[in-house]
Amino acid sequence: MRVIAGKWRGKKLETPAGNDIRPTSDRARGAIFNVLTHGKPAATGFLLKNATVLDAFAGTGAMGLEALSRGAKHASFMENANKSIEVLRANIDTCGAQHESDIQRADAANPPTAGRACSLILMDPPYGKELLGPSMEALSVAGWMAAGAICCAELGKGEVFDPLRGFEILDDRRYGAARIIILIWRP
Repeated sequence: MRVIAGKWRGKKLETPAGNDIRPTSDRARGAIFNVLTHGKPAATGFLLKNATVLDAFAGTGAMGLEALSRGAKHASFMENANKSIEVLRANIDTCGAQHESDIQRADAANPPTAGRACSLILMDPPYGKELLGPSMEALSVAGWMAAGAICCAELGKGEVFDPLRGFEILDDRRYGAARIIILIWRP
């Protein structure tokens, strides 16, 4: 796994052995960032350059690091698994992103109060556990989502998701075993 584009293009990122962490594939990650920067989110006025990002269920941190590499100004990585946090720290160090990122050791379904509202929320909860809706609601209540924030969520391709009040689906695509939903939050 590697950073696809931007200032850290080609940087190899660590992935842990086993199936506990399921990083977004390079292909899907590239497609997601293409949609974010050239698709419907961009048409709403979203800009990745200088964005503040929350990578919830961060795992390896590949999504948040990709955003930073492409011009986001700050990324908060929210993760609660010790094994994932070790890999996440190593990947932040590999990219030299210590000054433009922070790690929140927390559960996205029960997050701490935000220090800053984010304009891009990246979410990749474990498939089949129905964590997306409760986490989106909890993150919005805790102040992690700025008005007009773009929320990009990855689910299993067969999972059902009904948008919560205040969220509007901008895009819904499938990449292999993944379903990518991009929403805008309009509180």
